[in-house]
Amino acid sequence: MAKTFDEVMQRFREIEFTEKFDMIVAIANGGIIPAAILNQRLDIGVFLLKINLRDSNQVPKYDTPQLVSPIDFEFKDKSILLVEDRVKTGASLNMAKDLLQGAKLVKTFAVNGNADYSLYNETCFKFPWII
Repeated sequence: MAKTFDEVMQRFREIEFTEKFDMIVAIANGGIIPAAILNQRLDIGVFLLKINLRDSNQVPKYDTPQLVSPIDFEFKDKSILLVEDRVKTGASLNMAKDLLQGAKLVKTFAVNGNADYSLYNETCFKFPWII
């Protein structure tokens, strides 16, 4: 079911985080927009983890997620909010958590899907910022 931009933004405003995070790590490209919104709310830096599995139509491009660019930020001993737009299988989130070994804490956030924090968990979901 399609959600309006206002409906999704209201969920972003209302979600409560029980941890204090040092940084936001967005799984690029899908996590960039939600991470930017969370950056405005939490006022902490955003870093990109460039992992790819699916194309723009959500069809898998690879058998497993691929790291497409080296990690270029320091995350050791940091508390991280790991942000993705959509979680289907969890493969990208799981790979990202493995790559972030050494962080003090990693909690996951998804606009839609199963994560530590999520706004929705619906089978059919269209992001209001996709044009």
